[in-house]
Amino acid sequence: MDESGFYLLPAIVRIYAPRGQTPILCVFQTRDHLSVMSGITPHGWLFTMTRDDALNGSDSVHFLKHLHALTDHKLLVIWDGSPIHRSIAVRSFLADGAAKQIHLERLPAYAPDLNPAEGTWRHLKYVELRNVCSFDLKHLHQQLNLAILRLRRKHI
Repeated sequence: MDESGFYLLPAIVRIYAPRGQTPILCVFQTRDHLSVMSGITPHGWLFTMTRDDALNGSDSVHFLKHLHALTDHKLLVIWDGSPIHRSIAVRSFLADGAAKQIHLERLPAYAPDLNPAEGTWRHLKYVELRNVCSFDLKHLHQQLNLAILRLRRKHI
């Protein structure tokens, strides 16, 4: 599991234009963003949860409950050391009996290359959503959902 933010500002990558005409992307300057939490299974299934606000410990608990309900098996969750993963809400959730069904393991510090979700974020931002200019969060949410659906259909 991992989290990432998707901003209204586009991830600008190489674009094409007629020779001598510099392409110009007009964007609305804002820090509004969508917060996305994802989980990837060993079989390649991608589960996501999107919020308009910053993610917190309660969102982590909600996502863990959702994953457990979908899989109906014991879960081994490997995630980073984000503060939302070490929150009181997560500790309370595990202490209330969830630890019997959900086992949490933490990735080593400063090792994003061990996290497969980092490749997912990179693909979504720099391939699926490259040069996408959104004027509001609703449009960004639509484009992100379409990109996630395309990614789920890929056979890698």
